Amino acid sequence: MQKASWRTCNHTEELATKYERMLTWHCFRSDSSEMSMKGKTAFHKQAIQHPADEKLQEKAWGAVVPLVGKLKKFYEFSQRLEAALRGLLGALTSTPYSPTQHLEREQALAKQFAEILHFTLRFDELKMTNPAIQNDFSYYRRTLSRMRINNVPAEGENEVNNELANRMSLFYAEATPMLKTLSDATTKFVSENKNLPIENTTDCLSTMASVCRVMLETPEYRSRFTNEETVSFCLRVMVGVIILYDHVHPVGAFAKTSKIDMKGCIKVLKDQPPNSVEGLLNALRYTTKHLNDETTSKQIKSMLQ
Repeated sequence: MQKASWRTCNHTEELATKYERMLTWHCFRSDSSEMSMKGKTAFHKQAIQHPADEKLQEKAWGAVVPLVGKLKKFYEFSQRLEAALRGLLGALTSTPYSPTQHLEREQALAKQFAEILHFTLRFDELKMTNPAIQNDFSYYRRTLSRMRINNVPAEGENEVNNELANRMSLFYAEATPMLKTLSDATTKFVSENKNLPIENTTDCLSTMASVCRVMLETPEYRSRFTNEETVSFCLRVMVGVIILYDHVHPVGAFAKTSKIDMKGCIKVLKDQPPNSVEGLLNALRYTTKHLNDETTSKQIKSMLQ
């Protein structure tokens, strides 16, 4: 028994280290999230208004190519996050342990799951406040098409080909592309593991939501937070697991039978400074699946108006 326990612990540490390196590597490679998400609309607007000005065209192209390179990295990273999430769910929902036991036994994996959700919500908040990104990518594609017709060599053409550009367009057309990726991954995980009770997954998510809510609403626990970034971390993780739960549970997170205290979670969000949580409230309003169902109480709907 001791040997089996050691192997489980060792495997958990290996998985946690793997996902931690993946997230750390990405944050290191992509400057900072804000810098990577800034659009270059001003350059290509001038280029569109003055199509005969070659210097403006070159300046706009030179500005948009590095941005598209960054957008490509984020898109490719979303695919890695999808695979990582499914691996973590597999580890945190396997029998014979309950979700609570898993979260207690495999805290390193639970932390990496939370880190993925934190990154996802942060990325999508930035994306929603930078609508210019899609305009920049559209400009890139139009210009690239024109350059091909005129047989003009294009820097970066080999980096984002037509097929990849189509997939990236669909990805960035989503209001919350990273969250959509994780929601789809969670749904796929449940559908592909029919031998695993769905409660194993939903209970894992609802337990994480409850832990975050209790930490945020209990003064004794809240007082232990050393900075506001820890508060933001817990808020994003809480909202992230709520949204995943709502996508995979048959009746969702807002029904009376839900194991998530939605009123309590929304109250915790509303108790924060409004400008710090509007993006998270919008995520609950617009990226959940069951909010507008008839089974959702009028009080909950009113709290999110």
